[in-house]
Amino acid sequence: MKSWWLVALCVTVLSVHALEASAGLPEFPNFPTVDDPRVVVGKSFTSVEDDDTDDDASATIKMTHMRVRSEIALRYARTAVICKVYNPGKRPKEASFNILLPETAFISGFTMTIANENYEAYVKEKEDAKKIYNDAVAQGNSAAHVAAKARDSNHFTIKFNVEGRSNATYRLRYEEFLIRRNGVYNHAINLLPGMLVPKMDVGIHIKESQKISVLRVPELRTGNEVDPTEKDPLYANAIIKRGTNEREATITFHPDLVEQKRLAQVYAEKTKLSADADFADIGYNSEEEDGKDEGLLGQFIVQYDVDQPKNGEVLVNDGYFVHFFAPSSLPPLRKHVVFVLDTSASMGGIKIKQLKKAMNAIFSELNPRDYISIIDFNTHVTVHNLQKVDMNTQGSNKNLVPPAYASPENIAAAKAIISKFRPDGGTNIYKALDEAMTLAQVFDHHQSNQTDSIQTNEVEPMIIFLTDGIPVAGETNTERIVAYISEKNSGLKPAMLFAIAFGDDADRVFLRQLALRNHGFMRHIYEAADAAIQLHHFYRQVSSPLLSDVKFVYPRRQIKEGSVSRSQFRAINHGSEVAVVGRIAEDVREITPQVRGLRGEEDGSTRLYEINSKVPVTRAKDEFLPLERLWAYLTIKQLLDKRDADVNGAGKDATDDSPEKKALSIALKYSFVTSLTSLVVVRLNKTDAADDLDVDRVDEQSFLPYKKTSSSMLKTYTGVASGGGLSVASSEGPVLFVQSTRRFTATGYGGYGGGGGVSAGGLGGSGGGSGGGGGGGGGGGGGGGGGGDGGSGGGYVPKGLGGVFKERGWSVGPASTTESYGKDYHLQAYDWTSSLYRTDSLVLQVNGTEVILKLTQDVNPPKAAGGDAECYNTTLTANEKRGVCVYITRCFAARSITANDYVNSYCDVNGYAGVCCPKTGISQ
Repeated sequence: MKSWWLVALCVTVLSVHALEASAGLPEFPNFPTVDDPRVVVGKSFTSVEDDDTDDDASATIKMTHMRVRSEIALRYARTAVICKVYNPGKRPKEASFNILLPETAFISGFTMTIANENYEAYVKEKEDAKKIYNDAVAQGNSAAHVAAKARDSNHFTIKFNVEGRSNATYRLRYEEFLIRRNGVYNHAINLLPGMLVPKMDVGIHIKESQKISVLRVPELRTGNEVDPTEKDPLYANAIIKRGTNEREATITFHPDLVEQKRLAQVYAEKTKLSADADFADIGYNSEEEDGKDEGLLGQFIVQYDVDQPKNGEVLVNDGYFVHFFAPSSLPPLRKHVVFVLDTSASMGGIKIKQLKKAMNAIFSELNPRDYISIIDFNTHVTVHNLQKVDMNTQGSNKNLVPPAYASPENIAAAKAIISKFRPDGGTNIYKALDEAMTLAQVFDHHQSNQTDSIQTNEVEPMIIFLTDGIPVAGETNTERIVAYISEKNSGLKPAMLFAIAFGDDADRVFLRQLALRNHGFMRHIYEAADAAIQLHHFYRQVSSPLLSDVKFVYPRRQIKEGSVSRSQFRAINHGSEVAVVGRIAEDVREITPQVRGLRGEEDGSTRLYEINSKVPVTRAKDEFLPLERLWAYLTIKQLLDKRDADVNGAGKDATDDSPEKKALSIALKYSFVTSLTSLVVVRLNKTDAADDLDVDRVDEQSFLPYKKTSSSMLKTYTGVASGGGLSVASSEGPVLFVQSTRRFTATGYGGYGGGGGVSAGGLGGSGGGSGGGGGGGGGGGGGGGGGGDGGSGGGYVPKGLGGVFKERGWSVGPASTTESYGKDYHLQAYDWTSSLYRTDSLVLQVNGTEVILKLTQDVNPPKAAGGDAECYNTTLTANEKRGVCVYITRCFAARSITANDYVNSYCDVNGYAGVCCPKTGISQ
């Protein structure tokens, strides 16, 4: 079940590519080439008879067994994916292991067994791998790729060779906290092995502290739908066994080949109905296979809920605690919803139709005691008066338009207003949000001519802000917009701002930061046939606040200082749940938490809400309660949110107290792969399996050819880019580096996750192998066959570079950039500049001549004195070569180009770095 907003979804993609190992430098790991059919075992060779090798071309790698196991305790899911593959041919062949992870999941372990050799994973700081990467690309080692996509997902991949007539087994473990939405927890696993698997089994075990009140397994889905509900048909082949105490349940699934084929056919039919571009290339992607839809079964989903104690629940184990709280049986608070809707020209076509459809459904669900305001914006901003639907109010409003009751008459008026939306003009985001904040704050001074008097603290202000683009009219600097709006929203009753990024062109980094700073969150609506449903379901998640201004208070002497996770919440909505974790101080026998907030009454008024509890503390350790890892997981997540919300970059300071440094320290301790850490896999052989492995021992020696089999070789490591991460070859065997590959990042654009926009494509180092397999996520897509990770999605592999692989966000050769240059020069979205950056300039090599173009730290980009000059060398559009010469940060279209493109489209703006930009791509 992969909903568009689902952040707690387990998405697994397993791909096996039957690609011949290529000549040249040995592939990863260090196995023989096609022309040398010998088997490397450890550090020695054995010959293999080569009587008949004609079968090698058609003997593809087969997956013989796939097993998935999930253990869910207290909503915390730990999942392991184990696969075994077999190479029936005599020659080594390449296999790849690809997984799409939920954006909220952290990889916590990886092991491989290849030719009786074991490989174990270690988590290291990402910065430590930069030198390995630079050494690797200088040697021309080959690159791997990710050939799979899905909504809101992260990528993990590894490629390796399987010796002839031998097996390989790999196991990946990841962890996530399941979020409660609309009254249920969702746990799902994608079964996309890419081929029919003789043995496949899935097992999910749930153990909770309260009775499991809801448990269902809907039919398998494609992974790009909204959450299933109780109305969806159930999957008959899932076996559910409940425990005797009603707090445990086991769900198993064993599809035979007949059932797998049926599911694959259903999956193929459903995917044809999807208009989501991100849906392509999931799973097995070999052109050699005719039935490429075989083995794509869909998502196996388990939904469940537990009895929610009225006063919440506090659990203690081994010095850690978790405080669950899900209010129920309370009337919803009154709210004032300000809808801020983008009607710029880019919203034309199907988008505006889907917006109108979604808003009609949303308006119909408003509580009659609620208040609404409607703002639509393009170049101009219009605040609509529901009492005067036919009045032309285009342009800035001289007088504040009062909010309106959600009465049947006003709802009808709102629908009439929406029906008249006509996309046109630019995008004046700042002015629209400024008007929205004014409306939200002065509500008590502008009643809707009703007889009763509503006080500000009795109505919850909420802003639903939707856009599909970036600010191009009015104030266009996103950092200033965030700062201004957040400062204006800093009163005693700040509005909750929920930002919706409609499609892949919206600036999700900006929208995420804006929402986090203003008590909300950002969601991505995918451009697909179900976009209206996505919008409607998102609104349902935030539309029923039951408590506001909620604080969880723990006496200071009872809790270790600085150990408590987020404990203040602007509102808690119906169907959701809050979890607070922390560490208990030494020698404490009892903790006395308190929950405070405001609740609503049936008459629409509000009153104080308070719960006091007493919880005994025992020092016993129960392995069933994963409270320590849950504490680490939630703490890291919230520290990274705090870092990303900071406009001034203080969250990334090098001090030990910065959110980034704290998150890094915890991630390293608990072996979580995050946007700050990397996964390194090192072979454990019989002689050193018991030794402590030191993956920091990286030297500059060249890669040692596999024919050198001396047992006295020192460990040396070299790296190759690997599908949003890095594969590393060692003198003693393969090493794998994998960084977090999210499709959305705080420093890039075009994907969704974190990790800096890395990507890969091709196998240049060996002169052959695999071509690219698809883009990253979200908005980047990935050029030339790159798999994408995060923030930005796609990567870039220039043609003609041979074995040198160039990866976004990493420099080739010795490191020449710093972490801060992008922010200092406002180039976070232009990550291709990293390979051209030198001190305060971009340095280009053009026809043998060095061209130096200056950069500026001024937020106001330089402009030519005589105005923007015309140019005729733009490469930013396929059909139009004419544009105007502007400084690079003024050209939004330049965010998605490559360094090679820039060499062909650069221009000079008073000595500064300019680009020939199409007029439609200029943002300021």
